Amino acid sequence: MAELIDGKLISTQIKDECKEKVAALKEKGIEVTLAVIQVGDDPASSVYVNNKKKACEYIGANSLSYHLEASATQAELLELVEKLNNDDKVDGILVQLPLPKGFDEDEVIRSINPDKDVDGFHPINVGRLSIGEKGFVSCTPAGVIELLKRSNVDIEGKECVVVGRSNIVGKPMSMLMLRENATVTVCHSRTKDLREVTKRADILIVAIGKPKFIDASYVKEGAVVIDVGIHKVDPNSKKLCGDVDFESVEPIAGKITPVPGGVGPMTIAMLMSNLVNSKF
Repeated sequence: MAELIDGKLISTQIKDECKEKVAALKEKGIEVTLAVIQVGDDPASSVYVNNKKKACEYIGANSLSYHLEASATQAELLELVEKLNNDDKVDGILVQLPLPKGFDEDEVIRSINPDKDVDGFHPINVGRLSIGEKGFVSCTPAGVIELLKRSNVDIEGKECVVVGRSNIVGKPMSMLMLRENATVTVCHSRTKDLREVTKRADILIVAIGKPKFIDASYVKEGAVVIDVGIHKVDPNSKKLCGDVDFESVEPIAGKITPVPGGVGPMTIAMLMSNLVNSKF
């Protein structure tokens, strides 16, 4: 039976470390501030925005909330981003995605000052990651690295397979694993003999958006399995599952993240970490 990697516990450790750093900054008269922009009233987005406010409150950081109606224009949104770019009191800017139809998300992401882009989505921060320079790293992949390190998983020299090549998870995840000296293979929808590839993995990271796609037949015995996916088991259920068939894989894996309670809590913890570390 696999050892469970506890994302709730590790995310709390990270937020507590952030809280200590914020307290130390406050003693020097330095405040930490996150600005969050929401456009429209998507219920899921409202939940995420509220969770980010709570996380800021927990660590002692300031949070500024800006809400634009779905009928707002691209120009109005860009004007607000530019105002926050020029506000020295704002350390991090986050535009909650997805945006309503009619907005150009790429232009919005590019409009954020890379040094305030705590989501790590700006092309300049992606470029910094790819060449090993300091910069903000996309929160979910950064959270996976912390899960591995704080669960005493030795990454260096290990064979890592990342299933999924999205700009938000798969690609930055592969670059972060390379930075930790793993040997990395990235798989995707065009990969031939996927099972053959994933069964080589000492560390298997799955981010493909397909419920319970990876079962025991894809996993080497004793592998560390990180499940980035999150789905409702069925539309009427509150029960959640990931991209990995947990019941099938858990008996043969060495360590595994559950869904929920694995990767999920890490995303906001790493957002807080990015925000606080912008001051160092």
